[in-house]
Amino acid sequence: MKPPSEIRSRVHNEIVDYIAREILQNARRRIELDQALISSGLIDSFHLVDLALFVEAAFNVRIEDSELSTSVFDSVRELTEFIMERMQDDIA
Repeated sequence: MKPPSEIRSRVHNEIVDYIAREILQNARRRIELDQALISSGLIDSFHLVDLALFVEAAFNVRIEDSELSTSVFDSVRELTEFIMERMQDDIA
């Protein structure tokens, strides 16, 4: 089993890559860990749903409708931590 830091890094990189390529359509776009995604307007509500569907498929986690919010999705760091918690819950 891979160490949590390696998994966290993979999750982070896949999220950043997806946002840059699929949502912003600019693969070279740099997205910082704590950059505001939703509250800054970088990601709108339609893309939020796309991102949630990607996360569910890529990391095999379930996201409830009530979790589609800035408290979970407003930064890559927040979303990565959410995914890591869900993955940990699935292991336990």
